[in-house]
Amino acid sequence: MELEKNLQQKQTNIGQEDTLTTRQGHPVTNNQNIRTIGNRGPATLENYDFIEKISHFDREKVPERIVHARGAGAHGYFETYGTAGDEPVSKYTRAKVFQDKGKQTPVFVRFSTVVNGNHSPETVRDPRGFAVKFYTEDGNWDLVGNNIKIFFIRDAMKFPDMIHAFRPDPVTNIQDSQRFFDFCANSPESFHMVTFIYSPWGIPANYRMMQGSGVNTYKWVNQDGKAVLVKYHWEPKQGIKNLTTKEANEIQAANFSHATQDLYDAIERGEYPEWELFVQIMSDDDHPELDFDPLDDTKLWPEDKFPWLPVGKMVLNKNPENYFAEVEQAAFGTGVLVDGLDFSDDKMLQGRTFSYSDTQRYRVGANYLQVPINAAKKYVATNQEGGQLRYENDKAPGQNPHVNYEPSSLGGLKEAEQTGKEYTPQVEGKLVRESIDRQNNTKQAGETYRRFEDWEKDELISNLVGDLSQCVKDIQDKMITLAEEADEEYGRRLREGLANTKKDGSSMNPLGNKDAEKAPEQAIKKGHDAEPY
Repeated sequence: MELEKNLQQKQTNIGQEDTLTTRQGHPVTNNQNIRTIGNRGPATLENYDFIEKISHFDREKVPERIVHARGAGAHGYFETYGTAGDEPVSKYTRAKVFQDKGKQTPVFVRFSTVVNGNHSPETVRDPRGFAVKFYTEDGNWDLVGNNIKIFFIRDAMKFPDMIHAFRPDPVTNIQDSQRFFDFCANSPESFHMVTFIYSPWGIPANYRMMQGSGVNTYKWVNQDGKAVLVKYHWEPKQGIKNLTTKEANEIQAANFSHATQDLYDAIERGEYPEWELFVQIMSDDDHPELDFDPLDDTKLWPEDKFPWLPVGKMVLNKNPENYFAEVEQAAFGTGVLVDGLDFSDDKMLQGRTFSYSDTQRYRVGANYLQVPINAAKKYVATNQEGGQLRYENDKAPGQNPHVNYEPSSLGGLKEAEQTGKEYTPQVEGKLVRESIDRQNNTKQAGETYRRFEDWEKDELISNLVGDLSQCVKDIQDKMITLAEEADEEYGRRLREGLANTKKDGSSMNPLGNKDAEKAPEQAIKKGHDAEPY
């Protein structure tokens, strides 16, 4: 009996596979109490298990994304058709991810809202992010876009100002529609996007039933080094559904994470969401025959001139095992391209390409690409050293560990062989700070308005009137002028709506939610008295 008791005592700290441990691997035998002098305390400084636990808890949130903080994600695969429409895709690009019909490439997708914080409702009037990480045989490719196929601005210089205007006021910390319209009224290129965002398209019903778009103009490069301009479009096979303001408010009252839950539950049920990927292709020049610049992110490429060509489909079939490790730490960048894909001169793309990866190095750390969700699913060999939380040595088999530079004759890494002909576009011109020509800020907004169904037009006008009625007259007049330039009916309805609506409150409210300002007073009126205890 004494021997058995001794054996049991010796086994007290032996950990099994399901045993709680510290990060040092020490089995935790008491996770209920800190160590104290007597059971009432005080505590001692050498509470190692507690200090490790609480200090990690204090740091368990990385800095929130500046934009796209609120998100959900899933794993899946992309299956290529091997064609672009009726032609072999190799005519346009040598990217391996698009070759060989039926080939599947693993992907991770992150959906998001843009402006508000990590726990903001998923019913906000806001663009939705649609970012896809392809783990290709040539390394990762990130296709980073939104649900709306255009954007508010065409030059990256304006991006911080745009986001500042759309985010909560720096004094009140409340979103303010007058700040939003102050920026937009003085940035007329934004009017096309405003038309989408204030319509039902500004509140997708969920992530599964919304479109996606690369937004920016990219290039495809073939084996001969010839390039074409390309736009990417994801179309959901589940159909598209959007919400009115009233419907969104009703959903938010019951569940402010409805879109995350919808995506998770659908995948758990085996109802795997699918999107078909289409591209529009244009020759690589400035197309003077068009009344807009093809590199202008505020414009749609007309489908009748540049048809949508199906190139593959994406299926999401696996939920994350851990939200933080996969969804929160997932890091995307528009500069993450593989051979056969390239940049255009799109000024927003050029700015985003620096900004996105720079943000990830700040947010997740210098070695964010060693985090499993971001790591390529192929061998990686670099001469990079050090940095916070580096935990792998990116060296090739047989590489001389003493050589972390190139070129070298002592067994270091070597350059890869270029197989396809290098793409070498000719660039000439003066260095200037100028806007692009052919701005045509309102024409497509009018075309979009005329394509809307009657109920969508009604919702658009109602939402615009509600928020603009709380803005100063100068902002109202500028927005009416833009609407009139876009479409006679559009401008007339906006003007009449504002003439019949008086300023009766504050502009401090979520976009499209004029009555939100009444909520504080309603909370007092509806609140139930309670006695102190």
